[in-house]
Amino acid sequence: MPYFLTLLIDGALAGAIYALIALAFVLIYKASSMMNFALGEWTMFGAMFTGAGLNLLHQGPLIALGLAGLAMIALAAGFYRLVVRHLVARPALSAIMATLGLGMLMRGGGALFSGTQGLALRPVGIDPLDLDGLVIATDKLIAAAVAGLCVALVAVFYRFSRTGVALRAIADDQQAATSVGIDVDRHLLIVWGLAGVISVVAGIAWALVTGGGFGVALIGLKIIPIVILGGLDSIAGTIVAALVIGITEALASGYLDEPLGSGFGGIAPYLLLFVMLTLRPYGLFGQPRVERV
Repeated sequence: MPYFLTLLIDGALAGAIYALIALAFVLIYKASSMMNFALGEWTMFGAMFTGAGLNLLHQGPLIALGLAGLAMIALAAGFYRLVVRHLVARPALSAIMATLGLGMLMRGGGALFSGTQGLALRPVGIDPLDLDGLVIATDKLIAAAVAGLCVALVAVFYRFSRTGVALRAIADDQQAATSVGIDVDRHLLIVWGLAGVISVVAGIAWALVTGGGFGVALIGLKIIPIVILGGLDSIAGTIVAALVIGITEALASGYLDEPLGSGFGGIAPYLLLFVMLTLRPYGLFGQPRVERV
């Protein structure tokens, strides 16, 4: 029983970090109906920018975090201004290919500079908590707490601020939002910048648990099962799905890796995704699109 609880808690803590990254994906999709498949690379660059601020510029943690946030906001704003705004009313495949291309470019750049001394963040290495056989990774607990706090702050911002209300209006109907005076272009720029800031926090959280560098980009592969499982247009569904994926991955690794082969835990989320696409293609909390014929 302690082993099961340890896996359960470990998976939930990982799921909290997944939820933060998936939240950036859903916010962009809700506002602009565009899927950003480069979020894994954004997360990698957020961690690398922070490492550069700490180790190359010799700044304190808060200043390094602020510099990394500004760098990612600039990257997100530049991509939006140069690419995204010109893809409005274009086929969805154009937007998908644009973000995939950005991800490949960033991954190539990350590989080019991955050996640069000081860019990679190192794991914290805090001793785990042992509560009568129940082992809890302290570093994951701290990272999950930070991720959970950020998710809560984004949810409050999205629910109660004027900008959040405007973004929800844009998500419902861009034409109606424009007709009541909402500057859609400016608010879409804000949501892309917000996704950049989220990527910095998520990148730091993940890098401090597993180590920084080029491998952080691989976390982007876990986002697709999460957002499809929860529903592409559901923030609450994304959070629930992230916890489900994290727990599924941990339990499968703990119980099935040995009999079925090492690495089965890594493919378990995609098996769950296959089942979801078969039974409920629009996700647990997503709404099927209804079109008038």
